[in-house]
Amino acid sequence: MKKISLSLVLALGAACSIAQAQVVATDIQIKGALMAAPSEKREGAAVLGYNQEGELVQLRKGANELICLADDPAQKGFSVSCYHQDLEPFMARGRELRKAGKSTQEIFDMREKEAVAGTLKLPRQPTTLFVYTAAEGNFDTGTGAVKEGYLRYVVYIPFATSESTGLPLKPEGPAMPWIMHPGTHGAHIMISPPKGGGSQ
Repeated sequence: MKKISLSLVLALGAACSIAQAQVVATDIQIKGALMAAPSEKREGAAVLGYNQEGELVQLRKGANELICLADDPAQKGFSVSCYHQDLEPFMARGRELRKAGKSTQEIFDMREKEAVAGTLKLPRQPTTLFVYTAAEGNFDTGTGAVKEGYLRYVVYIPFATSESTGLPLKPEGPAMPWIMHPGTHGAHIMISPPKGGGSQ
């Protein structure tokens, strides 16, 4: 029985080492995260990323209104984002619920309830989220280069509707803005440019 326990401990230790090895260097995490930000905002953006234990931590303090989130080594593919600092309570609550094992729908429903109750603080003005993604294998963890990355844009307007904005409920052409989750805390304008090759 002791031998089995020791083997299990050694296996778990090896698994932890593999997981830790997946966390890329801090400077590469920062470089990747900033790809989601407009060029004029990159120098002053704060950056959140991962330590060797896989915990989300602040990698760099910011001097402007943007917060950038590095790629999660535990997830497949490459995905980074930058968003207005006033969205942090909303984003942080989502991460907290996700960590607790809640599903996407459960997270949406819980944040909706909390936003309506006033316990979840939402921005009073339209606020932007930029998301930059790439397929698995297209992020060079040694140099931070990304191949065939794709950038899309989101503008959060809590509780806005199609009627209050004049936006359609689905896009009718390339890059046409449209409103998603209208009338809810998560109402936002989606702008998805046509996909094309490229790297940063």
